[in-house]
Amino acid sequence: MITVLPQNLDCEYRSPAFRSPPPSAQAVRECSAREIFQAACQNRATLWQGDYHNAKQVLAALKKRLRKPPKPAATPAEAFHKHRLAQSQAARGADMLLVRIDPGFELRLPRAPDVAAALAAVYGEANREPFLLPLNQLLGFIGAWQWQLNGVDTGVLPARIHVPYGVFSPLRGEYLQLIAQAPLPANAQTAWDIGTGSGVLALLLHQRGLRNISATDTNPRAIAAARANFARAGADADIRLLEQDLFPQGHADLIVCNPPWLPAKPTSELETALYDPGHAMLRALLAGARERLTPQGQLWLVMSDLAEHLGLREPQALAQWFQAAGLRLANHLQTAPQHPKAADDTDPLAFARRRERTSLYILEAENGHAA
Repeated sequence: MITVLPQNLDCEYRSPAFRSPPPSAQAVRECSAREIFQAACQNRATLWQGDYHNAKQVLAALKKRLRKPPKPAATPAEAFHKHRLAQSQAARGADMLLVRIDPGFELRLPRAPDVAAALAAVYGEANREPFLLPLNQLLGFIGAWQWQLNGVDTGVLPARIHVPYGVFSPLRGEYLQLIAQAPLPANAQTAWDIGTGSGVLALLLHQRGLRNISATDTNPRAIAAARANFARAGADADIRLLEQDLFPQGHADLIVCNPPWLPAKPTSELETALYDPGHAMLRALLAGARERLTPQGQLWLVMSDLAEHLGLREPQALAQWFQAAGLRLANHLQTAPQHPKAADDTDPLAFARRRERTSLYILEAENGHAA
């Protein structure tokens, strides 16, 4: 049986995606993926009130319906944008299947798990009023909570890194190996980790013997995650955390940064670690780094060339930006990606991923320190 709710949803709608809520929803206890898909095409959501495990099966079927082969593209950049558009459309369709979260983060569906801890990790204090949440998002929160509990084995640190929802997870170990292997600047004492995220790069520098480290980030979730990871590793006394953009006050012997690699607009909270329109963070970092380095200091920049293979950045752009910022390339370490997508020939962007390389650019100030 399907009951159509009023034009305005009967309680708050929440989603991490940067999109407006659906204007209305149909309430169901049982429903097929085809019916949910048809409702979604009319911009009407479906509020599931039946068995939780049945809802998960229907969601999986709905995702199959929403999955479409990419349309032919004339250029790599067009292929990228069409792929992102298809991803966004599929995500919006999947997010049209909703569940109601009652006060105390309670999911009152038959055979539903206890989701309170997973939702508390995302939202903090328990809700006093009910809200609607896409089931697809809820499953993502549950998965993220399990990752947070279990931690990530980086392959370069003895302890696992625990990463909550909304913080970039250090799953791509190839760039960590580059940081672990690069020779430190001579007599380095102070280091800054810009955009620290989970804190993994700061911890890696600490493991390499640096004891005066500052780590900055603008994301409160990242600050909390890094603080917890530093404490677990016993490094919190040597690493200062600052919730701010880019650089602390003063000068550093070593500045490290792993900025977003692709110059595109994020469409959700999670994508802000991947996409940065116009490489704004990268260019601001380069513009300000020279005057903040000590005379023998270095900037270590972790970047992928995927944007070049996708036609989103000119091949010589980085070199030109380095020169314009008064920085020279002292060393360049490079490695091939090791993540699963790099070997997935069914990925619509496989043509670019097969050629991708991850680099550690080691930069120094031209003609010494400018300050």
